[in-house]
Amino acid sequence: MLPKLDVPIYNVKLVSTGKEVRIRPFLVKEQKLFLMAAESDDSKEPINTIKQVLKNCVLDDIDIDSLPTFDLEYLFMNLRARSVEEVVNLKYKCNNTIKNDKGEDTVCNGSVEFDVNLLEIQPTKHKEHESKFMLNDKIGISLKYPTFEMVQKYEQMEENEIMVNILIDCIDFLYDDEQIYHAKDSSRKELEDFVDSMQQKDLEKIKTFFDTMPELKKDVHFKCPKCGYEEDIVVRGMQNFFA
Repeated sequence: MLPKLDVPIYNVKLVSTGKEVRIRPFLVKEQKLFLMAAESDDSKEPINTIKQVLKNCVLDDIDIDSLPTFDLEYLFMNLRARSVEEVVNLKYKCNNTIKNDKGEDTVCNGSVEFDVNLLEIQPTKHKEHESKFMLNDKIGISLKYPTFEMVQKYEQMEENEIMVNILIDCIDFLYDDEQIYHAKDSSRKELEDFVDSMQQKDLEKIKTFFDTMPELKKDVHFKCPKCGYEEDIVVRGMQNFFA
């Protein structure tokens, strides 16, 4: 019988709940899943593969599919750092306008590279972030965080339609002085009619919930080696960190 390789275990704290979960690095069998996803023409395959790998590598009983987008991103970023390497090299094209040999304006397109340590990235939390809002003197709404499944479901729609549909999916419950109305006990049509009855000021108020959700980001200052232009940029989200 061949010897078994020991696999290290790491703890990661979920952003949404503060709960600690245990992860193991992904192995060759998980790496094969990434290779197959890279060859697929299905735009949903990368996220589906990430979720499958997390299901394999998270050792505690949590529902990966129902995790908020930022929890899933943070878990995978930690998993990738522990499985491959902590530092990733990112490339950025300089968008500064310069003069070409003919004196015409053109985009520099100089290549800028910088390293980012994934384990140093902590989700930003906004002090003003709230999940409950009063829509009038009597009726309030409580929201839950969107998942990648929600985002994928509506990605082919127009921006306004995406916002409304994700809002409907994110309603946890409504409440008034007498009762709590759980979204799971209501039909889709009832929830759609309720959202349609909102005023624009209500939507603007609720929009702050999505705008101030925790997010993974890194502020980077760079100087273009080609034209000397300096700029501060923000790298956001899993796709940009692993572009």
